[in-house]
Amino acid sequence: MALALTAGALALAPTACGGDDDSGAESSGSSAQELPAAKITNLAEAVDAAGCELVDTKADSRDHVAEITARVDYPTNPPTAGKHFGAAAEDGIYAETPPDITVVHSHEHGRVAIWFKPGLPRADRDGLHALVEDDFDKMLLIPRAEMPFDVAATAWNAEPEPLGTGRLLGCPSFSRATYDALRTFRDEHRGKGPEPIP
Repeated sequence: MALALTAGALALAPTACGGDDDSGAESSGSSAQELPAAKITNLAEAVDAAGCELVDTKADSRDHVAEITARVDYPTNPPTAGKHFGAAAEDGIYAETPPDITVVHSHEHGRVAIWFKPGLPRADRDGLHALVEDDFDKMLLIPRAEMPFDVAATAWNAEPEPLGTGRLLGCPSFSRATYDALRTFRDEHRGKGPEPIP
């Protein structure tokens, strides 16, 4: 993971790894994977069709922690909202998992993260790459070995004020229907964080 200065603030930048191995390292190059066409545009219907679940959790804090090594116990895995580090993880496709406390800060800024188990078949990882590359605005793609889902998406909405609500889409298995669940979750929650920053 690299540190980069962005717009006058310290931010965590995605790192990219090349190669054709199946180790879970992601390439920053354009994916040749063709995305399935969108079939369902309603979030609840898409989630049901994909066999996924939605979990909403009221945020309990918007405070910053001083150290990037600070441990914060989040009520969901992957995390959605709560205390976080002062620098946000940048938009991008990650080869390594950034600290949760930086991703949560990204959520506060209206970002949506898609998380995947590194052991997913290469074609599925390439498909997730293509999904994010197809609509890159305010998006992060992150490997996460320790979570109860093959694929998940997370966000933090501003309502109800002042702390907002963490949003989690969890998919125990990955299928073509998962693309619609991820797309509709992204479209429903992107840009709606409690601290909207372009």
